[in-house]
Amino acid sequence: MISLTAINRENKTKGDLSSIRNNGNVPAIVYGGKGKNEKISISKKLLKSTIEKENFLSNIITLSVNGNDQNVLPREVVYDVLTDEPIHVDFLRVVPGVKIRIEVPVEFINHEKSPGLKRGGVLNIVRRKVELKCPSEKIPEKLTIDLDGVDIGESFKISSVKLESDVVPTIQGRDFVIATLAAPTVMKEPEKPAEAEASEGEDGAEGSEAAAADGDKPTAEGDKKDSDKKEPDEKKSSDKKTAETKK
Repeated sequence: MISLTAINRENKTKGDLSSIRNNGNVPAIVYGGKGKNEKISISKKLLKSTIEKENFLSNIITLSVNGNDQNVLPREVVYDVLTDEPIHVDFLRVVPGVKIRIEVPVEFINHEKSPGLKRGGVLNIVRRKVELKCPSEKIPEKLTIDLDGVDIGESFKISSVKLESDVVPTIQGRDFVIATLAAPTVMKEPEKPAEAEASEGEDGAEGSEAAAADGDKPTAEGDKKDSDKKEPDEKKSSDKKTAETKK
């Protein structure tokens, strides 16, 4: 379990909050349960190293405030829009028996043992996190899906994940999909041999030459038109000779 150390803080103005942050600390608040809200501050260096750990927002943390330990759950981290540094954190007290909503990450294991992935299949992850409703003391660290023996075309639904009886998904009424193992979407076309490409190039050149040669030959229709043009001239010449003979 993750542990954090904090101290109580007393501040009444925005200037007091700025002073806390300038001294290398991050303001935070603890709420929930029967206890009063507590204003605390945590070392920024310690907080950042904790946030960098996997699944910070879904892990129960032991928070020590002035020597008093309590279990809390991080609910929200506020970051500075310019520096991306944490500037405030909300913690919810973990009260046994009280149910809360929380997003739990999904982890996929045994990729190397999936025949579908070995054949080039693609794991399409629909939900990287699943929102659950569960007692605060029974929050799963993660939901694990085993890919061992899984082939192309298979899918993973929430019903395939083992959950305790009092841990339920917030989406009810349907067996929603978490991920699918699909076939490859792109098939690579085999490259043509260099000889085939050269042959295609020669055929193309021969075809062009043949087309050019055919273009020089008169068409049958063209021959007919030329013949039609000659007939009137021949007729005029014959008529002229006949007239001269009569004279």
